[in-house]
Amino acid sequence: MKNQFKIMSTGAIVIAMLLNGCGGSSEQKQASEEIKTEASSTVNSNDPMNNKGIGPVKSITLGTLDQAMADEGQKIFQEKCSACHKPEEKFIGPAPKGIMDRRSPEWIINMILSPDKMVKEDPIAKQLLMDYNLAPMANQNLTEEQARKILEYFRTLK
Repeated sequence: MKNQFKIMSTGAIVIAMLLNGCGGSSEQKQASEEIKTEASSTVNSNDPMNNKGIGPVKSITLGTLDQAMADEGQKIFQEKCSACHKPEEKFIGPAPKGIMDRRSPEWIINMILSPDKMVKEDPIAKQLLMDYNLAPMANQNLTEEQARKILEYFRTLK
């Protein structure tokens, strides 16, 4: 019983230290709460399929699936994105499977190209940041052409 109590109190101390000592400054905590509040209050009022995101891409017209482009996009995804994203399951970041039903093509490409700007200005990206434990998406410095190929790959994930 004493050992169990020691383990429980040691665990509580470690958790308290992590939350208090490593949790960042009060400004960071306040900024986190502001992001959470702002994101949760605005995501529900926006239609995700009409949200084009923040970034260079304003309009995309999708035609018939280009399988060669999708294959190239899959290779780029595996090389640049698979450390944090698994195609069909939640990991460090969300799974891209079904994303074409949840987000506009423009939003997807803008998130790939400008993740820093998106999490600062886009309500859906802000909410995703909160949902994924404040783990921001890394900017891989991809070109629009590479991002478009990844989007084509995402079209195959249904």
